[in-house]
Amino acid sequence: MPNDRFLYHPYPSQRMTAFAQKGMVTTSQPLAAQAGIEIMKKGGNAIDAAIATAAVLTVVEPTSNGIGSDAFALVWTKGELFGLNSSGRSPKNISIEGVKERGHNKMPTYGWIPVTVPGAPGAWAELSRRFGKLPLTEVLKPAIEYAEQGYPVSPTVGKLWKRAFENYKKVLIGEEFANWFQTFAPGGKPPEIGEVWRSPDHAKTLRAISETNAEAFYHGDLADKIAASSKQFNGFLTKDDLANFKPEWVQPIKVNYRGYDVWEIPPNGQGIVALLALNLLKGYDFSMGDDINRCHKQIEAMKLAFADGKKYVTEPSKMTVKVDELLSEQYAAERRQLIGKTARTPEPGTPPNGGTVYLAAADNEGNMVSFIQSNYMGFGSGIVVPETGISLQNRGHDFSLNPDHDNRLEGGKRTYHTIIPGFLTKENEAVGPFGVMGGYMQPQGHVQVMMNTIDFHLNPQAALDAPRWKWVSGKKVEVEPGFPNQIAQALERRGHEIEVALDSTGFGRGQIIWRDPKTGVLQGGTEPRADGVVAIW
Repeated sequence: MPNDRFLYHPYPSQRMTAFAQKGMVTTSQPLAAQAGIEIMKKGGNAIDAAIATAAVLTVVEPTSNGIGSDAFALVWTKGELFGLNSSGRSPKNISIEGVKERGHNKMPTYGWIPVTVPGAPGAWAELSRRFGKLPLTEVLKPAIEYAEQGYPVSPTVGKLWKRAFENYKKVLIGEEFANWFQTFAPGGKPPEIGEVWRSPDHAKTLRAISETNAEAFYHGDLADKIAASSKQFNGFLTKDDLANFKPEWVQPIKVNYRGYDVWEIPPNGQGIVALLALNLLKGYDFSMGDDINRCHKQIEAMKLAFADGKKYVTEPSKMTVKVDELLSEQYAAERRQLIGKTARTPEPGTPPNGGTVYLAAADNEGNMVSFIQSNYMGFGSGIVVPETGISLQNRGHDFSLNPDHDNRLEGGKRTYHTIIPGFLTKENEAVGPFGVMGGYMQPQGHVQVMMNTIDFHLNPQAALDAPRWKWVSGKKVEVEPGFPNQIAQALERRGHEIEVALDSTGFGRGQIIWRDPKTGVLQGGTEPRADGVVAIW
């Protein structure tokens, strides 16, 4: 990237861009990032470091992910970009009728019904098998040690933990949720910031995963315990559902934005939403002084992209339109005409026929990883499998019970998925991994961070520090506390319904690593909205 990206700081930066030669890991929790660097120093590569970091994050940031999470990855190695979709399918025996018979008119948020097959353990094993240098037993050691010996809870995690506990006391009613409270609120309360928390059951599960390359999770003793708990509480998930899971290697998708290729995982992930928006926005010229026009067009493009994403994105084989149709120049030109001078309520178009943790890792061999995993909505379903420490995701919540919807609930299907890793290249050379976690904020964060980087030449840290907006629904847009008031007022005059958030919790948490193509020096930024750190070597 040009050197001016490290000189221009339009907003006060809390941190400076970090530089390293041998290795770099960026994520939202310092202990996890350091674990990744430790694995590199033991002879591991960036892929090993990413797996180690991801596993530690299940321990030190359980408010966002767990062993029961899904995961996606983009891996750059030997001059090629690989995509891994490790999102799980719905139970084979679930159906719209079966859910409605249990008294639900929409997919519930908590309990066993929205639980889908967890993909994270499978992702760790598959990445290790194909690209890792160290055995999984070595790579998962740091996570096992933190689970056994404990760690002091960091500030942002402690805040979110307490918030989740207060909510779960009200909504998790029933015997099936008892183990969540036993695991994450021992003694009837969540751990305080700085208090040492440990989970011996979590450690035993991680050790079993490491010793069997995740076979225990999908075919062995852990699978038995998951299936038994599901059966006890009338869940749909069975051991056969777990046994049938396999991560899928996929071809990443991209759009070219002002000479850079921005890459995402294809559907069922929502990365295509970010690409749809960038495809619209590249039709405009933006200058640094035209913030009002830029923000207005970003928001309008984002609304149109989400309208299409929420209508069409689901299990790839079930989509009624093709990805290349949605990302075509013809369709972008058609949709761009809908962006006027005032805010509008978005509707999906007709193309021509034809809650999360994120980490980035890079080493001095040229390997780079963009990795994301999540339980969804914080702790997920509220289900913790007894004697395992496994908190299960609730990804099935995003299925529709409308039989005519593309993302309708069906057995053995992958739902619309919010977690998305990103990657940037230029002229077929890696620039590096990036990501912004946080539910439906993720593609919005991707667009804002990419434009900060490419249009306005911001260095990695400044690109992440810049104040963000978030489209919510209709014409409603939230802006974080540091967002410039004069721009917010101007957007209000254009018809946007602006709300200023009380804090920055809901505006995503991102990480970036860029590589200098001439020197190989790594440049990293981490999220000021979290406990993030750039660990370097």
